[in-house]
Amino acid sequence: MAEPRRTGPLVYSIAAHRGFADALVAGLVPRYREEGFGLARLTVLVPSSRAARTLSEAFIRHAGETGAVGLLMPRMVAVGDLDLDERLGAALDPLGAAEIPPACDPVARWLALDRLIAEERDTQEMEPLPGRARLNLAREMARTIDRLLVEEKAPEDLLSDAVLDQLGNLAEHWKRSIRLFARVNTRWQAELEARGEVDAATRRNLLFDRAAKLWKESPPPHPIIAAGVTSAAPALARLLRVIADLPEGAVILPDLDREMSDEAWAEIGRAGASDEPGGAVFGAEDALTHPQYHLKLLLNRMGVNRAEVQPWHRRGIAAAEPARSRAISSLFLPPQASRSWITLDADRRRLSGVRLMTSSTIEEEAQAIALLVREALEEPEKRIAVVTADRGLARRVVQHCERWNIAADDSAGRPLALTPAGRLFGLLAELASHGPDPSNLVAAFAHPLVRAWDREARRDWLKGLRAFDRQLRGPSPAPGMAPLRKAAKEAGAADWWAEAEALVAPLADWPVQIPLAEALGRLADAAEAFARTAVWEREDGRALGTMTEELRGHAAALGTTIETADLAGILRDCMDAVAVRSGYGGHPRVAVYGLLEARMARADLVICGGLNEGSWPQPPGADALLAPAILRALGVPGAEFRIGLAAHDLAGALGAPQVVLSRALRDAEGPTLPSRFLLRVEALLGEDLEREHRETRIPALLPHLDRLRPIAKPYPRPAPDPAPDLRDVAIKVTALDRLLGDPYQFYAQAILGLRQLQPLAADPFSDPALRGTLVHDILDQWHKARIAGPDVALAPFAAAHFKAERVHPLFRALWQPRLIAALERFEQWIAVQEAEGRVVLASEISGVMEVNGVKVMGRADRIDRLADGSLAIVDYKTGAPPPKKQVTAGYALQLGLLGLIARDGRFADKDTGKVVTGTPTRFEYWSLGKAKKEDGFGYRETPMKLYGARTGLLPENYLTFHADKLGEAIRDYIKGRTPFRARENPDYQGYNEYDQLMRLEEWIVRLSGKEDAA
Repeated sequence: MAEPRRTGPLVYSIAAHRGFADALVAGLVPRYREEGFGLARLTVLVPSSRAARTLSEAFIRHAGETGAVGLLMPRMVAVGDLDLDERLGAALDPLGAAEIPPACDPVARWLALDRLIAEERDTQEMEPLPGRARLNLAREMARTIDRLLVEEKAPEDLLSDAVLDQLGNLAEHWKRSIRLFARVNTRWQAELEARGEVDAATRRNLLFDRAAKLWKESPPPHPIIAAGVTSAAPALARLLRVIADLPEGAVILPDLDREMSDEAWAEIGRAGASDEPGGAVFGAEDALTHPQYHLKLLLNRMGVNRAEVQPWHRRGIAAAEPARSRAISSLFLPPQASRSWITLDADRRRLSGVRLMTSSTIEEEAQAIALLVREALEEPEKRIAVVTADRGLARRVVQHCERWNIAADDSAGRPLALTPAGRLFGLLAELASHGPDPSNLVAAFAHPLVRAWDREARRDWLKGLRAFDRQLRGPSPAPGMAPLRKAAKEAGAADWWAEAEALVAPLADWPVQIPLAEALGRLADAAEAFARTAVWEREDGRALGTMTEELRGHAAALGTTIETADLAGILRDCMDAVAVRSGYGGHPRVAVYGLLEARMARADLVICGGLNEGSWPQPPGADALLAPAILRALGVPGAEFRIGLAAHDLAGALGAPQVVLSRALRDAEGPTLPSRFLLRVEALLGEDLEREHRETRIPALLPHLDRLRPIAKPYPRPAPDPAPDLRDVAIKVTALDRLLGDPYQFYAQAILGLRQLQPLAADPFSDPALRGTLVHDILDQWHKARIAGPDVALAPFAAAHFKAERVHPLFRALWQPRLIAALERFEQWIAVQEAEGRVVLASEISGVMEVNGVKVMGRADRIDRLADGSLAIVDYKTGAPPPKKQVTAGYALQLGLLGLIARDGRFADKDTGKVVTGTPTRFEYWSLGKAKKEDGFGYRETPMKLYGARTGLLPENYLTFHADKLGEAIRDYIKGRTPFRARENPDYQGYNEYDQLMRLEEWIVRLSGKEDAA
């Protein structure tokens, strides 16, 4: 039966330990159910559509518990809350009337504010903002406008005496920001009035006020209650007061602390109370971060004293003991009142059923939470909820639950930008904004939606893509299609590239500025070319289509133009604001919630994850347009208000029968700080923390979760011994160093044929191979050009080569000047040598010889004929040449082996057929690096002991030394059976790209220990 007529407001509070949704339903059903109608006559105002879903699930659970046959549920109306990111006004439209203006579309408002900001900045002669920055400012301005409208602040309030008094104390950038906001907001409100529209927040306020007036003058015949509504917006507070005064109305609040002493309640602050009618004061002494602050503010605006709030005596299905609410009250006492912890009775600090779990990393935390979920599911009918504000942690938990086939859907959804359809759309926008960058290009071509309609066609498509991808590995090529076309041809994927280029061509060569509607249309067409209708078919595709059509329609109507370079960032910002939720349910007893989704929900076990500063609570984002002092002068709560909401969320979660509070010592960015709320829990528990409340089982179990049984034996130091026929391979002059210094690397490269896979779009100016290739090509072509015309200057020749090769602009800007400076010094040296009778015979010429039946081959950078008829071998280096110590140790043998090929074999130019043989007597390194003893770039060195050098090989022993090293390698490794042992010579300072293959870290420590012991 309904409540009888009464005097005074009827306001209830459901304590945290009772479980709001289930306790609410347990009380509503017997109180408002009518024979034949059920609860259909009851209207329940809830804060959001998500809360309505939670309440519906609670009604279904109650029906199952009581064995009810059939259930007519009440009408639930989502009143909306800006803080909850809900659409406003639509749910209350049936309560409205024609005299209430329609609400402006939020996308149209965003784009209109962007236009107004550009015009006002131009009028005030301010520097123009880039398109993306201006749109972000428009989005922030829309939030600020809504924030003021919810508090019923008009544009003229910015000219009040209280605000003007604060302006003189502000920095200049705040003054400019406030001036811009005031002018744009005034113009925007004028445009709305001319169109006969209002902001959605204004419309909501008008609907609330009209409903309050109608219900106050003529109470509705059916009961109306407001449940779980905690927004303290003035218009909503007035409506709630009217509902509380209705003969069959009530307001039911979640977790209002009725146990707190009056002194502690007063310490929270005045909470907007003012001595002036209609005024609101938020003082610096107000405890905005307290979990009860927003409830006190709501009660003050309703005109209800805390003493008038009655307890709700019904319990939910997953209720805890009453002592839990008393402990929560003690936990969140204000600073002065929290001194009572010293003398607090045991029943006021009892948190039985609450455990604290600490993990080393966020990955381990996700694994531990998933294991807790798996363990709890062993109990029939037990419900588990994982609550976290860290969406990355939530995704990790969902993935780890999948190992046990637990489909734990994240009810907060995923940002559209991270879904398949959003990811493809974002990649295409990146290509349009920044050109065909290899990493984005390959990612777009490899996207799972591309060619997904035909399995065989996709297989062939991926085959061509893999060849193209492999060819692109390494330094990023120059911008444009020509280098990509050349790479596809070299990869043998020219036919594949013809089809691929047709797909990506519409995204190339866009104008610097483009209408946003046209850009979205082009991207939509490109997405359909890549994936056909698959891009729009699933939940993410439908959300993408809705967002794109809304944005395109309003952009076309308003004529919005953007810089093409900003397109990808603008779309990413838009997609990040759209949450995509799965269209089908996951495990019926497991839920993963964000903080907003967890409000009103309850489970038998609640796991609160990510309890670190910056996550729970998240850092309060200061208003970018209005300084905190201005907000206080306007009577608007500051940014810290949200910290109190996060604290209230935790207080509600702590009311569950079993609670685990979890955090990680490190996240992806580094060490973390524990949440201030978690520190309060630890302080309240005191000595009982380690003894009763520390969760240690699950973290201790984690290391054993993936351990193989039996434990694998220690990995030995690799020493492969291939069969003789496999050992019979050619030796390159650059590979002998590896063979003698680290035989395993030679084995991996020459016998197994393995090559390191370079990253896509590698840093072009830090890659020595790219510099070396360019320098060798320039010098080789210059030497050949001098045959026809000896007066060819090297510097302009090199500059033309850089331009013709279309190297990456970043590389060209950083390296071309210093490389040309060194090359000019090379040119001077060559001119002096030619005057002395030294002649360049060949450049970039290949040679080969045979030693004991083994082919030895290599390429000489340059071979000169000296005046006495002997040869000089020159090797170009873009960096430092190998030290003489490495040469004498036998780990830098390239020059000497080239000399042996010239003496015992032959060099031949495949283009001209020219053959070069002879006995070398000079060996030189020509480096393009910083000169050691003089200014500028470029210097020469020789590995021989000449010109008074103290180290190096004697000229008469130079070739003999290399012949001996070569013979030793052939005897032991190519013709012999010596194992290719890993790291045979620790002093070898060569390459290390095969360290992972040899599993170096698994045995090098043991090897070092033996060597130390020896």
